[in-house]
Amino acid sequence: MPSLADRILSFIPTNAIPPYLASYIPGESPFSTWPVVASMTVTYLAVVFSTREIMKDRAPLKLTTPFRAHNLILSAGSLVLMALIGEEVFSNWMKVGTYGALCVPEAYTDRLEFYMMLNYYFKYYEFIDTVFLALKKKPLSFLHVYHHSATAVLAFVQLNGRATSTWVAAFLNLGVHVIMYYYYFATAGGAKLWWKKHLTTMQIFQFIVILAAVVFAAYHYAAYNWFPTILPHKGDCTGTPTAGIVGLGIVFSYLILFLKFFRKTYTEKAGSNKNVAGSSMRSHVKGKPSANTPGGLLFRVETTTR
Repeated sequence: MPSLADRILSFIPTNAIPPYLASYIPGESPFSTWPVVASMTVTYLAVVFSTREIMKDRAPLKLTTPFRAHNLILSAGSLVLMALIGEEVFSNWMKVGTYGALCVPEAYTDRLEFYMMLNYYFKYYEFIDTVFLALKKKPLSFLHVYHHSATAVLAFVQLNGRATSTWVAAFLNLGVHVIMYYYYFATAGGAKLWWKKHLTTMQIFQFIVILAAVVFAAYHYAAYNWFPTILPHKGDCTGTPTAGIVGLGIVFSYLILFLKFFRKTYTEKAGSNKNVAGSSMRSHVKGKPSANTPGGLLFRVETTTR
């Protein structure tokens, strides 16, 4: 039975595709040098903040149809790419086992590298998320702008580091994006979905799993190359120290920022709402208006809540 990748490739004239597009070649493939990555990141920031300045005295744009189309493309594209990565990793796992699927160079196949390259290019298309926010005059948080900027750099570093374990981050992140971009697609069309909090929980969980994979790979790399007689290990692990350090630092920063976001958005807000509600209910005794009630509206509540 043909694999999903084989089915897709049957519709693509692969012989007509230049080598630097069919595989990742540093210096030849698009966005494969530090100057280009840096210029793309700076351009992203310049476009976003200049757009926000331009829109400062203008009415926000609705852009419902293009915004929904953008999110649907990212949700569907993430699903297909996640399935392709999962298929390739499962095939590798059947051949070399769990440790091999995370560490041995044979598991970093040409197809897996190609999928990592596509995932990297996705990060630049996702820059459009922030442009939509600026045009719609939505708040631009540090977390949002930093996450988009840093993820493009992270994907570039990992692609050049050729770490076999890099599929873990790509696979999990694509899975989250399937759900996240569907959420934005649906809510932009008027749907009322209740599981936004759980989406943030999924994002936090993925960072924990990714960090565990990075630590596993880094441990085996260090034990095999630097402390072979001191630390127990199964073997070497592909990748470079630079890719490991950058990956560990950026993903850990994501975890801290998302935990702060979760606490501020859900934990602290929920506690604040309970306090306000309790204070309001107690002040509405025997027809006395609450100080927190807008406009001093009168509510008749004869007993306090318990």
